[in-house]
Amino acid sequence: MEFETIGKNIRHYRLAKSMRQEDLAEKTGLSPNYIGVVERGDKVPALATFIKLANALDVSADMLLADVLNTGYIVKESLLSEKLAQLSPDDRSKIYEIVDTLIKHKA
Repeated sequence: MEFETIGKNIRHYRLAKSMRQEDLAEKTGLSPNYIGVVERGDKVPALATFIKLANALDVSADMLLADVLNTGYIVKESLLSEKLAQLSPDDRSKIYEIVDTLIKHKA
């Protein structure tokens, strides 16, 4: 199973909060080097550490695990719905047309 995406998600949410690795390390009591190792996917954090990271980033575990869980697509659909809701009706319509076209022509 590919766990690198857990680290990528941690990095994504860290950057979304305008945090440096040092900031996240300070909030969790971990070293900046360890944060880097996790974000690169070189190491999967232990459960207690994972919980510290999720709490420090103020995100749910399923948001960090979305790409490795079979039910992760529910989270992605929810996040996508939130993004779509911020668009104008015209822009939403265009995106729906693109998605419909992609579905019709899937391999």
